[in-house]
Amino acid sequence: MKKLSLQWRITLMTVLLTGVTCVSMNLLLCSSGVYYMDSIEDSLQDYGPIVIEDEETDHIAVEGGETAGFDPQLIPPGEGLTIVVSGAQARFRTTNWYITAAIALLGGMLAYFVSGRALRPLRRFAQQAEQVETSNLSEIRLGEETLPELRSLTHALNEMLERLSRGFDAQRQFVGNAAHELRTPLTLLQTQLELFSDEHPDILPESAAFLATLQDEVQRLSRLTHTLLDMSDLQSVPRDDVILLSPMIDEVFADLAPLAERNGISFSREGEDVTVVGSDMLLCRMFFNLVENAVKYNRPDGMVKVDVQQRDGQVVIHVTDTGRGIPREFWQSIFQPFFRVDKSLSRELGGAGLGLPLVWEIARLHGGRVWVEKSNDSGSVLAVTLPLFAPITDTVRG
Repeated sequence: MKKLSLQWRITLMTVLLTGVTCVSMNLLLCSSGVYYMDSIEDSLQDYGPIVIEDEETDHIAVEGGETAGFDPQLIPPGEGLTIVVSGAQARFRTTNWYITAAIALLGGMLAYFVSGRALRPLRRFAQQAEQVETSNLSEIRLGEETLPELRSLTHALNEMLERLSRGFDAQRQFVGNAAHELRTPLTLLQTQLELFSDEHPDILPESAAFLATLQDEVQRLSRLTHTLLDMSDLQSVPRDDVILLSPMIDEVFADLAPLAERNGISFSREGEDVTVVGSDMLLCRMFFNLVENAVKYNRPDGMVKVDVQQRDGQVVIHVTDTGRGIPREFWQSIFQPFFRVDKSLSRELGGAGLGLPLVWEIARLHGGRVWVEKSNDSGSVLAVTLPLFAPITDTVRG
């Protein structure tokens, strides 16, 4: 019952109520009809000749075979009379049950179509609500020109969207301001550590190891603040560049070649040469994060493959690696900020848990999505979809 739509629930309830009402009336009519038929028969028992009802013609036959109308007043008192009402009660009951079934069926059909029209404003309301995303909270509002029953709900939801929009704006502003305030002292601290390391090359091994740890942590915090700044400012980046994906992927491979060579990782690109519309900077960052993540968590002498295909008006990108795999229970969680499957390994590799969340946000801003398509002990496959660029061609009429 929980899986049925509201329209079907209303229909079934209407059929049930109509059926119960018709059955009750049918039983009442049958009992009263049979009672009065029996009363008529009992009241005519005192009359004379035998009069038999013909079941096929419903005529009354008197002795001698003639068919005549029947008037009990013409029968002298004392003469025998028998009325045989053969099959009338059974036909009466059957007809009533047929009428009951027809009324219930007709009521159900009418309830289905009437409820469908009555629920149409609710469907429009649901379609408007489905268009609400974090990227358009400040722009989209639900139309309040609807039924009085839905008007208060629509108004409440619009107010909630306004509060959410203000909350997200405040959150993005706070993250951006905090990252901006942290970036300057971190840059200064990193510079001072590098100068100290250059000016004191003969320090003790314990101090040198401590200094190297400080430099690594400062670099990690610097990358974290840079990523937070990028995530807080994604909404304002223009997304109207016409981009050919193959050169962008080759550029990402070239940037990550030193990291891949240290781990013995090989790159390969397959598929079609397609074009999309978006932000060149953001999409390059998306591919960089995907490939970097595949390289970092890969096995030595492994492989990273990027495959680009066109499918149903979309660009489908698969990034395949030969790493350790991702447990199925974490397939959704890895796209949440600061989530890491193996925290010790992520800290060792310098990860902060923001690479894949940034990929998810960039894909969403471009009208696409990202998910884990397959993952096991032999590697993982991450899939990304983006809208395919459809150039507008001008036709010249001759």
